[in-house]
Amino acid sequence: MSHRITAVLKTTAALALAATTLTACDDTGGGSAAQSVHAVGSSTVYPFAKLVAENFSRSYPDMRSPLIESTGTGNGIQLFCSGLGPNTPDMANASRRMKVSEFETCASNKVDEIIELQVGLDGIAFASAKGGIMLNLSPETVYKALAAKPFGKPQTAKTWKDVDPALPADPILVYGPPSTSGTRDALKELILEVGCKTDPAMKALKESDEDQFKQICTEVRDDGAYVDQGEQDNLIVRKLEGNPKVVGIFGYSYLEENLGKVQDLPMNGVPATYENIASFKYPGARPLYVYVKKAHMRAIPGLEDFMKEWVKSWGKDGPLARIGMVAMPAEAAAANAAKVQNMTVLTKADLEAK
Repeated sequence: MSHRITAVLKTTAALALAATTLTACDDTGGGSAAQSVHAVGSSTVYPFAKLVAENFSRSYPDMRSPLIESTGTGNGIQLFCSGLGPNTPDMANASRRMKVSEFETCASNKVDEIIELQVGLDGIAFASAKGGIMLNLSPETVYKALAAKPFGKPQTAKTWKDVDPALPADPILVYGPPSTSGTRDALKELILEVGCKTDPAMKALKESDEDQFKQICTEVRDDGAYVDQGEQDNLIVRKLEGNPKVVGIFGYSYLEENLGKVQDLPMNGVPATYENIASFKYPGARPLYVYVKKAHMRAIPGLEDFMKEWVKSWGKDGPLARIGMVAMPAEAAAANAAKVQNMTVLTKADLEAK
């Protein structure tokens, strides 16, 4: 009996410590941040999350404004998965879905109840300066131009004409997202891998040796033709303005926001437009996500209401659509609203089923 009492006391103490860890806050440093919703992650999702936070603050003036940080999807999920408590974020914004390996890291750090929300759609846009170089691209063209070893062979292309005789003889110079960005991950999956698999040998390689397939099909050249421009997509827009021969890669919302300065480069003849992304006709269309720690729900004032603010904002006629987010189909919107209502927890099987 005494052993059972001891076990109960230990469990009670552990629960009390966990509660203290989540709720112990002061007015400085990590403590003050813990009293407001804290989200990190995607630079693509950042302007949308910021607008939702501003509207939340207007709806709940007595609550602290949410803290939204642009860290890139990969870094954001890493911070999110680092553990529970006031020194860790409550939410991660992501421009691609969480990986199984990231989910397992979360679980190993006690972040084992995660709510996944798809909040809208976006597209990986390819652009140049208004009146600058015009290219009709395809996943195969982009892969041949940017791969470190296209189809396993040395990269020799210097100009777009070297890649496709129908394209101009201008040097290949592309400004794009870094390896920590969800936009880079989506570029790999939606464009580079698709272009690589136009070669039957590469398609077969995916079945026989996936690691080698990933290396050949997604590794980007590092000889200066592709320039990692960091997490600030607006910097890419400025680079395009300064050089009419440069191509930039960023989220559709930045393209729409800067149509007075830049022009879209179609993919397979399909322009990156709201309608083409919503219908997935555009090859670079992708979903955007928000991840939430269920364990923080009671400890962080306003976290649940902030999630509900997302639901209120993501409709076709909502505030997010007005700044460039592509609304989800009605069925997907209803399914994700239900996740907020029911606090549905993500499982590893959900991720593996994608």
